[in-house]
Amino acid sequence: MDVNRITAIDVHVHVLASVAEQERSGAEASSLAGTFGTIPELTVPELAAYYRERSMAAVVFTVDSVTRTGRESRVSNEEIAEQAADYADTLIPFASVDPGRGAAGVRIARRLIEEHHVRGFKFHPSAQEFYPNDRAAYALYEVIAEAGLPALFHSGQTGVGSGQRAGGGIRLKYSNPIHLDDVAVDFPDMPIIIAHPSVPWQDEALAVAGHKPQVYIDLSGWSPKYFAPQLVKHANSLLKKKVLFGSDFPAITPDRWLADFAKLDLKDEVRPLILKDNAIRLLGLAPDAEQS
Repeated sequence: MDVNRITAIDVHVHVLASVAEQERSGAEASSLAGTFGTIPELTVPELAAYYRERSMAAVVFTVDSVTRTGRESRVSNEEIAEQAADYADTLIPFASVDPGRGAAGVRIARRLIEEHHVRGFKFHPSAQEFYPNDRAAYALYEVIAEAGLPALFHSGQTGVGSGQRAGGGIRLKYSNPIHLDDVAVDFPDMPIIIAHPSVPWQDEALAVAGHKPQVYIDLSGWSPKYFAPQLVKHANSLLKKKVLFGSDFPAITPDRWLADFAKLDLKDEVRPLILKDNAIRLLGLAPDAEQS
């Protein structure tokens, strides 16, 4: 990937459709409709074209929540990794393995790393119904940490199930970022990304990221105009090298996110750190990149 060519790295992009589908059901998109309205479901090649058009790179993934839903993801980790390899100038494949899979999940994660060369892992504690610091998930983290890959965790409120009866069965309690403090202590060499402004636990996320050197925050899932003042203050100062651009596409488009981001009161030298430089270092996209 030529990092000089790209203007930004979106570290939070969902793949909602498989190239093998004859028709797109809209099932996953409808689970977000209560918050985001109608959203498109794009395949990996379509996402590559979308981000190439904008001279951006993107981290792409699905969410494996088979334990709670009883259903496999509509698009597999293998499909995402194999197709992203064809667009390596633009796409960075992460994988998602439900911790509820137990020993089988550990084997899956190892295979995805060794055979499919995924670059990180995505977890959604509320959708997967687990506390991140549950020791049952640690065998899975060990595989990720051994490979030197980052783990990205959803935090805070979620658009999934919002407005639906009983919130679609989603329990928010699992996604308090304070649980990641234990993970950061127990896996000090595994980079951790706290995804989203962590409503209603923003201060917990800032505390963990400020205290643990390998913990980052991505700004996806919310328009920047809704960011809490303390998040903007920390991004502009103490955490300026720990904050990452993420849109949560297709729930929020990078175009809308960037337009609102331009209106934030940030120092000129901080903007490129958030939009690209911090992600380059974290993801090892430059030959001499080092993690802070």
